[in-house]
Amino acid sequence: MSVLALAACGGGAERDAKVGGALAEPPAPPAGATSVLTGRAPLIDGTEQALSTYAGQVVLVVNTASRCGYTSQYEGLQEIYADYRDRGFTVLAFPSNDFKQELGSDAEVKEFCSLDFGVEFPLFARSAVTGPEANPVFAALAAAPDGVGAPPEWNFTKYLLDRDGRPVRRFDPNVEPTEPRLTNQIEALLGA
Repeated sequence: MSVLALAACGGGAERDAKVGGALAEPPAPPAGATSVLTGRAPLIDGTEQALSTYAGQVVLVVNTASRCGYTSQYEGLQEIYADYRDRGFTVLAFPSNDFKQELGSDAEVKEFCSLDFGVEFPLFARSAVTGPEANPVFAALAAAPDGVGAPPEWNFTKYLLDRDGRPVRRFDPNVEPTEPRLTNQIEALLGA
C-alpha cells in the first residue's frame, strides 16, 4: 500500500480534541454504535479473555504486525498505556497476518513484543482482523456506523472506544500513538 493511499484513508475521523488550548467535549459515538467488547478472545498465552473485562475503561484497539513499517508504534502504544492506565485506559493489541507481515506463531510474537518493546498491555493471540474470519472485536468494528466503523486497511489501524465499549474515533496507521490528535481524544474521554 502506498504512503499516499495510507494518508488518504479516513482522515475525517481524526479531529483534534483541543479547542483554544482547552479540552473539547469528549468524542461521542455515532448514532447506532454499540459496544464491540462482547464475547471472548484468546490472549497471546492461550487463556480465554472475556472482552467485557475492559468495559468501564477507555480502550484503544489496534491491529498489529511485527514486520511492518509501523511496528515501531509498539513503543508509542506502550508509552500511552503507561501514561494513562492508572486513569482507566488500556490498549488491546490484536496481532494479525492479514497483511502478510506477522511472525509465524503466538510465542514468537509474544517474545518479540516483550523483548523489543517491553509491551505490558493486553496482547491477544494472532487472528484475522478482516473478512469473514475476523475476530469478534474486528467483526463488530467493521459493522459499526460510518465514520468509525470499517475493517482495517493496513496494520496499526487504531479504534478508540468510550467507557461503554462503543467506537468513537478511527485513526489510520500513519497516526502515531503519541500524537496530540489521538492523545487529546483519550484525555477528553478519560475526563468525561
